[in-house]
Amino acid sequence: MPRAHRHFVPGLVWHLTHRCHRQEFLLKFSRDRDRYLWWLLEAKRRYGLCVLNYVVTCNHVHLLVREESPGAIARSMQLAAGRIAQEFNARKERHGAFWEDRYHATAVDSGSHLVRCITYIDLNMVRAGAVRHPIWWRHSGYAEVQSPPQRYRLVDTDALVELVGAGTLAALQAAQRDWADTAIAAGRLWREPDWSEALAIGSPAFAERVKTSLMGRSDKKRIVTGIDAARLVRESAATYAVDRLQAGSGCALQAAWGRMDDAPAPPGGDAGAGSDGVLAGAEAVAVPSGQSV
Repeated sequence: MPRAHRHFVPGLVWHLTHRCHRQEFLLKFSRDRDRYLWWLLEAKRRYGLCVLNYVVTCNHVHLLVREESPGAIARSMQLAAGRIAQEFNARKERHGAFWEDRYHATAVDSGSHLVRCITYIDLNMVRAGAVRHPIWWRHSGYAEVQSPPQRYRLVDTDALVELVGAGTLAALQAAQRDWADTAIAAGRLWREPDWSEALAIGSPAFAERVKTSLMGRSDKKRIVTGIDAARLVRESAATYAVDRLQAGSGCALQAAWGRMDDAPAPPGGDAGAGSDGVLAGAEAVAVPSGQSV
């Protein structure tokens, strides 16, 4: 399988996806998810990583970050991923890889595209059937933003408030609840592969900007346009199925609430269609723009 993309353009927001080796449930215990977040907090302290959202599941991680200093993302991922792997293998007397190759990075445009990505991350464990609402999954940015801890805050809520134009933390909390509740009520719980496969998601101009910034890389890239949306993709995109969970994963509530495989298909299409009925293969999930943030 081709290596996942992880080239960065300074100043952009990036959605990072990192899955465990062979999609094993190596993060099924709460203590290991706690340790991963502890190391991510340490990376924030050391390297100035700006974390905007996250969710740590039983077999993969989603992060929404902004690189505010050169190399902050790469160093942070190396620290958090490397230390949790070392600790887990030492405790379990285990040998071998903990992570599935490299993490993947997708540049995310502002406005409705950013809101859509935030909500997609928030609903990860709802899609998986582990919980009915994101507030019930403790290892998430949603839970942290809704009930900010007094110490050891990982999410930069000031930056997030500014990026989504919320004005205040209270307004951000209300908006985040509304985004999640609206998606759940509408049944928008299908997987959207582009968030973990595309190189960029946003307006055509944004996709062109990222493409130009990444010129000179060995892999060929092209822009796929949809309904007021664009994705920058490789000519040969690798499937990066990080959201699949299986029965018996070890997540505490998964058996009670079902499986991600039971998630509803989008209206007007099969399980491989995007929110606008566009075929959701490696190169096509339309992300609407122009919506109110």
